Amino acid sequence: MPLADYRQYLAMDRLPSIWCPGCGNGVALKALALALAELEIPPDKTLLANGIGCSGRVGDYVRCHRFHGTHGRTLAFVTGIKLVRPEIKAVCLLGDGDCSAIGMSHFIHTARRNVDIATIVVNNFNYGMTGGQFSPLSPHNVITSTSRSGKAEPDIDMCRLADLAGANYVSRTTIYHVVEMKNFIKEALGKKGFSFVEIISPCPTYYARYNEIGDVIKQLEWMKDKFVPIENYNQMKDAEKENFSWRGRLTDRDLPDLLSAYTRE
Repeated sequence: MPLADYRQYLAMDRLPSIWCPGCGNGVALKALALALAELEIPPDKTLLANGIGCSGRVGDYVRCHRFHGTHGRTLAFVTGIKLVRPEIKAVCLLGDGDCSAIGMSHFIHTARRNVDIATIVVNNFNYGMTGGQFSPLSPHNVITSTSRSGKAEPDIDMCRLADLAGANYVSRTTIYHVVEMKNFIKEALGKKGFSFVEIISPCPTYYARYNEIGDVIKQLEWMKDKFVPIENYNQMKDAEKENFSWRGRLTDRDLPDLLSAYTRE
């Protein structure tokens, strides 16, 4: 594919980005641009919306329509935009804290309503922008700036939640699995109704340092080894599953989206 095909979505003159060296947000953004180019969705028919946090800066680096929502409320705003402008391909790129804490109720209800929005959560397991505090997606017992003896709370599986709430498409991958990531985003963009892709991302500044995972190369190796295909994960015994997590396609169905259901005769 010609390089210009994906660069048409990016504000190349604003690069390099402000993200920390080794952060996965830029990798996820390029995967999104590649998926949009392969589907030939024009930039003037694309909306990229974001919230607050490290991933909230993605809007600074795109040349499509963009929207910056208040903390946790982006999905609610984009639901309104999508109902008024259904021809727009709406993509929300959010962080784990933004989507799973303040934004949790909006996430559940947007999935339940099956609003035609592709939602990507870049999960770096903490609030990286504000000092590395734990988020609802930080795993149990991990070290963060607000859990120096280990996080006491269990984490949330946003993929299982999206599936139960009614999303038409759900998948999980990591920054290490770049081709799979682009393909999952492409599948989510092509799905009518609510689609959700969780991307596990490194945070070298806080999460990896606090938990002694190592440099960025070590973090990528950790993702490669820890996140196994969902088919293999499901074959594991419960004790073995404690040392791994899954990646893959969890949900793929075609229930009517909100606008189709709302306007049917």
